[in-house]
Amino acid sequence: METYSTEKGQIVIPDSLRRKYGIKIGTKIIVLDNGEEIVLRPVNEQYLMKLQGLLNGWGTLKI
Repeated sequence: METYSTEKGQIVIPDSLRRKYGIKIGTKIIVLDNGEEIVLRPVNEQYLMKLQGLLNGWGTLKI
């Protein structure tokens, strides 16, 4: 899949990917630079559920 950036640096995410990842009007997108590529991560219900799973048990640390 290919897309182009505008003069302002805006890009269009193809409709098939927006549907696949639940990106709707107003969805926040996290832009990550991992040193080799740019990663776009939508902050939607799927992302928040995944994040919640990663954080389970963090508050139970005993010292």
